[in-house]
Amino acid sequence: MRNTIIALAAAAGLAAPALPASADDDARLVTVLTAPEPQTQLMAMVLTMQSIRQGASAHVLLCGPAGDLALKDAPESATAPQPPKGMSPQGLMKAIIETGAKVEVCAIYLPGKGVGPEALIEGVTPAKPDAMAAELLKDDVRVLSF
Repeated sequence: MRNTIIALAAAAGLAAPALPASADDDARLVTVLTAPEPQTQLMAMVLTMQSIRQGASAHVLLCGPAGDLALKDAPESATAPQPPKGMSPQGLMKAIIETGAKVEVCAIYLPGKGVGPEALIEGVTPAKPDAMAAELLKDDVRVLSF
């Protein structure tokens, strides 16, 4: 899996020398993803996973079109393999969930779709706006926004 992620990052021209997993155990990352493009969604997941591999804790917030990544019945754009290694945005997001990272959809995403939490894949929950705002405002959090 690590080689797949490194290869994806290298293919996108964003690879950096890997740091030991203990390099920054206190690092905290929030990835806010709204972009509809599968390539952008996948790169957001690649960078989030790389951060986890380098010792960061991660929290992912999916809003708008990116919320579709969290659906059990996700569109093909979320599940279709992408070059160079055949990884999909949803597939890598599931791997991120398996690391223990928190993944949520915006609080207004499900009502806007006309569905409830049962439409989400295992490991994804609706965000609570007050808790998410508090997380984003913490001094020790870095925010990636796509």
